[in-house]
Amino acid sequence: HLSPVREGLFEDPVFPCEESSLFSDYSTPIAKFQDDITWLRPQEICQAPTLFPENPNEGHAKQGTLGDCWFLCALTILVKNQHLMNKVLPPAQAQWGDKGYRGSFLFCLWQHGHWTEVTVDDRLPCIGSKLCFSGCQSPTAFWVALLEKAYAKLLGSYERLWAGQVSEALVDLTGGLAESWSLRDCGTEEDQCQGSPDSDRVSRRLDLDLLQEVREGLAVYISHCSLPGASELGQSHALSVMDWVDVRTIEGRTVRLIHIRNPWGRRCWEGAWRDGGEGWNSLDPACRMDLLGWTQEGQFWVDETEFLSQFDNITVGYPINDEGHLQSIYSGELLTHRQQTGGRWVRGHSAGGCRNNSSYSSNPKFWLRVCERGEVLVSLLQHRRCSRKTTARRYAHPPAEGSRTQHQHHPAIALHMWKVEKKRFNLCRILNSPPCASTHCHAYEREVVLHAHLEPGFHLLIPSTFLKGVEGSFLIRVFSSSPTSLSAIKTPVPSLPLGTEGEWETNFFQGKWVLGSTAGGSRNFLSHWQNPHFLVTMGSDLAGLTGDNFRVILHQNCPDTDLQAIGFHLYKAPEGQGQNESTVPRDEEPVASCVPHCYTQEVSLACCLPPGAYVILPSTYLPGSPGQFTLTVARRLHRRVVKSQENLGRAIQEVSDCWAVCTKSG
Repeated sequence: HLSPVREGLFEDPVFPCEESSLFSDYSTPIAKFQDDITWLRPQEICQAPTLFPENPNEGHAKQGTLGDCWFLCALTILVKNQHLMNKVLPPAQAQWGDKGYRGSFLFCLWQHGHWTEVTVDDRLPCIGSKLCFSGCQSPTAFWVALLEKAYAKLLGSYERLWAGQVSEALVDLTGGLAESWSLRDCGTEEDQCQGSPDSDRVSRRLDLDLLQEVREGLAVYISHCSLPGASELGQSHALSVMDWVDVRTIEGRTVRLIHIRNPWGRRCWEGAWRDGGEGWNSLDPACRMDLLGWTQEGQFWVDETEFLSQFDNITVGYPINDEGHLQSIYSGELLTHRQQTGGRWVRGHSAGGCRNNSSYSSNPKFWLRVCERGEVLVSLLQHRRCSRKTTARRYAHPPAEGSRTQHQHHPAIALHMWKVEKKRFNLCRILNSPPCASTHCHAYEREVVLHAHLEPGFHLLIPSTFLKGVEGSFLIRVFSSSPTSLSAIKTPVPSLPLGTEGEWETNFFQGKWVLGSTAGGSRNFLSHWQNPHFLVTMGSDLAGLTGDNFRVILHQNCPDTDLQAIGFHLYKAPEGQGQNESTVPRDEEPVASCVPHCYTQEVSLACCLPPGAYVILPSTYLPGSPGQFTLTVARRLHRRVVKSQENLGRAIQEVSDCWAVCTKSG
């Protein structure tokens, strides 16, 4: 008997129970279920729903029809660390049957340097009366399904969860760091030391012995391209490493066995250490029974030889203690100091490309000051580039097995560091010398990490993309065992990247997003229309011009540490609207947009507009986010206008000269 659903429960208007929340472009296999999916609350699915089951082993994620094994594997770190779980899913929220239950749940997810609150209703996609996507091993526990919905809301749709990287989900769930290694083609030690400048990344061997000291809070994941059902789509399948143990065989040999969990929730391994496999015959019966007793549904064992030969990549998430400090996977030392600052690559100004380009020195530059000798991790994280084509690109053109360009939806990035004796230095001479530390090669990753032990003093940091002219926003984070400071080296930034052709008229507007008044948020929110409106007019004299004739920059007036995600939309103003009016019909679609919203100091747009009146609506992504901004608007002037202005200037000068002559002659 299922409980009736109470009236008046929360229904999320931003992430509604519609196809727009399920699909981005209908490019993945879940599109075939679009006519079968219904939305049900947990009390409509089972009799006594709960967030977590009584048996913790039944709280692990079980994958459904959505290809988000990468995200589900990352959830293991929350199961292992209650303090991290409490951060993502704040405790003491009203559940089903509680007096305060309202049909909604609050989650906190880390995005671009900040913890972002995401509230969802508890209506979940189902086929029949069962969850369509992921859930827990226990059919009455719903924390996984609800968190999956919150992450889908953050990214834009469930379909955007199809195929991804475990390292990205780990960072979004913890605010920490994750690093990945290839288990294939490691090459010789000489190859690893030298590294090819054209390779995707320097191969590194990962010895599990090095992780012994930090294994308590460690998160380890692997990928495999040959599991039945995974290789059908040309995709890797992610699995979680639960633990590893060294055992002695009957013959006296030492064998390392690795305990693995498949988020499919079923056993699928056919190796020597499968259930009933020949490997178990080499162990003492008591040891064999003990290890087999560890395995739950969806779990299995492999030995180290099988592990290194059958799996492709390994990802390690850094342990985070109760105080939020990272623990180094290299030394086990706590990194108790943290700094971060943002930046961006701007085409024609600061997108200088890699060190092979003469423009490399134009890339953004940062000072890292180390106060005492210590261990330092520096990460370069590029902001997510949400695009309607992202999902299709990941699925429709999967990488071949062993491909070195498996993350091409991210531009290749790298980070280099030079030790500088004093702040005044010769940049050209410094850049011609070898860096003291670097990420070695540009990698198609969302985040790359530099590890070093540094002496006190100033260090120059330069983040770069591999290709010149690639624009984007990024975050630099520093985790260290000793005190450090991080700051951007200020360089002159042009107010507008105007071309040399023609003449431009530039206007500046100051504005505010005021809490409860004009902080309306993005178009995802009904309050979007409360944002400040700016009316601009394009004259009819622009007809016949080719190329861009209109450019806008939105600059938020705040320090880099307080950046919000910003963007703007440009709407056609209604016919007959007065000069001081700037209203836009609610159902109006923008004629141009500068989105997705980015955590950066400035965002800009250049386009070609026909004559008419337009309204610019600048906004933060989330409503209720106060702030001040400057809007710079440039309009291209027709050459006839410029010529007329020149002629008028000459005429005025002639009159002035004539008047001067007349005055002198009396």
